[in-house]
Amino acid sequence: MHSISTEPFIANNRPYLPPTRPIVVICLDGSADEYIDCAMAQGRLPHIQAMTNRGYRGMVRGALPSFTNVNNASIVTGVPPVVHGVSGNYFLDPETGEEVMMNSSRFLRTETILGKASHAGRRVAMVTAKDKLREILSHGMSGIAFSAENADATTQEIHGIENVLELVGRPKPPIYSPEASLFVLQSGVALIEQGLADLLYLSLTDYMQHKYAYDAPEVVDFYAALDDEIGRMLALGAIVGATADHGMNAKQNPDGSPNVIYLETLLNEQFGGGIKVILPITDPYVVHHGALGSFAVVHLPSPDLIEPAFQYLDSLEGVTEVGAHGSASRPERPRGRTALSWRALRGDGSNASL
Repeated sequence: MHSISTEPFIANNRPYLPPTRPIVVICLDGSADEYIDCAMAQGRLPHIQAMTNRGYRGMVRGALPSFTNVNNASIVTGVPPVVHGVSGNYFLDPETGEEVMMNSSRFLRTETILGKASHAGRRVAMVTAKDKLREILSHGMSGIAFSAENADATTQEIHGIENVLELVGRPKPPIYSPEASLFVLQSGVALIEQGLADLLYLSLTDYMQHKYAYDAPEVVDFYAALDDEIGRMLALGAIVGATADHGMNAKQNPDGSPNVIYLETLLNEQFGGGIKVILPITDPYVVHHGALGSFAVVHLPSPDLIEPAFQYLDSLEGVTEVGAHGSASRPERPRGRTALSWRALRGDGSNASL
């Protein structure tokens, strides 16, 4: 067993005093509390149950908007979006007018805990299910960073490791499968076993949560499999913490039809065109949610439309909240990455399970 550095470090003005044990932080993507409750009630999560009994379990406020990129960035930096700069999975750049995926580390405005820990002597690894997160979460980091999605194409130069499939002893999983998340945890186990990492960030995918309700047998079995891998890390002496990045709510009517408000169409019909609506939930993984989310950013062609558009949106059935850009009521959105106004619909919960 290699020695583990306990050198203190500071990330974004917060001091960290790492212990002499492996540390594992897991992002259970889309894991609303009901998923944990249901599987635990059936006795399927003995290791998570033990963590709850000996450690801590509670609710925390997720960063808004409650999307994967935003909250993963908040977890690895320890600061909110107004500081780290990641405002969604997708946005319309006000400076260029282009619609852009927020997958590049150039959008991150701060250092990361992982980067600072790696430069303080920790052996750091970041493994994510979705490759879209790899670059942004490993920003400034010296160590291992790869995704389950592209686990068959790792190089020492880019990812800090080769032959991942051989290390893990598993084939590359399909991204739309429970195995994609399990592969991330199995990678973490292998990295600890081989002494390749002693501080790990493991980010899963919410494919199963989008596909199944919390009490579906398939998802209960999935959580039991996650618990098995967490148990393996605990047996290796790791300190394990897990949090969700967002919750999971239905986006359908009682009859099963999609519950969708076509905002851009409605706004342009009402105000004569030139209005652009961006859904920041948009990402390459369309099977998960079809790029339909509960938070939208409205770009208006003129400031004169802010007040009438505000009033119109506030009158629409299904709209929960509307806020003008720059107002005290708006979420913690970073400057330069918002529109003239924002509004939110009922949808993914902003609470996360810790």
